[in-house]
Amino acid sequence: MKDVLLGSILSALSTGVGALPILFLNNMLTHRWRDVLLALTAGIMTAAATMSLIPEALQAGGFPALAIGLMLGVVTLTLMEQNIPHIDLQHSKTGIQFDEKALLIVAAITLHNLPEGLSVGVSYASDVENTGNLIALAIGLQNAPEGLLVALFLVQQKISKLKAFVIATLTGAVEIITALIGFYLTAYIDSLVSYGLAFAAGSMLFIIYKELIPESHGDGNERFATYSFILGLLFMIFLIQIF
Repeated sequence: MKDVLLGSILSALSTGVGALPILFLNNMLTHRWRDVLLALTAGIMTAAATMSLIPEALQAGGFPALAIGLMLGVVTLTLMEQNIPHIDLQHSKTGIQFDEKALLIVAAITLHNLPEGLSVGVSYASDVENTGNLIALAIGLQNAPEGLLVALFLVQQKISKLKAFVIATLTGAVEIITALIGFYLTAYIDSLVSYGLAFAAGSMLFIIYKELIPESHGDGNERFATYSFILGLLFMIFLIQIF
């Protein structure tokens, strides 16, 4: 219990750590650097899903549990995307007036973090040592650039840097709650562990292919993004081998 709480807090607050530079940046981050950061996190999450979550789901429940859990993750994210307004952080040509849409924007960003918290909680319920720490690290590394991008978006809507930092940090805090829900559900109902791990993998793969990779390829930086993706992949594989 202590581990999942600590891991989920550190993972969630990584959003705030990522947003911290907004307090010191005089100019907006270039599209190239944004795309590189997005692709790097896509590589990290790909390795975490395919080399940690999926093998463990197979070992715990076999292919049927893996297939069902993974598709449930994909379907859940699909339904969320269809029913929650999506905020295009990277390539919007027209701004959204924050003072008129504040609740909508913050709610959309926050709700998109729910599956990430579930992924962390479910991973800590696994019997395989250090799985929770690895997934918390992967999600945390993904949250950091996300926090910076959210803060940049808010500053572009004429929000003060301090307020943008605070709001970006709070959008990640919801992951602590969903991590605890995911942990309790799978820790006390053993049969759900394999489904939970597969659900987490499906959610992460959906985010990677539907959001991170397309966003990193939207401004002509495909080659740099590709190199960054591979570096992220290798970095996470290295961590998996160490742990």
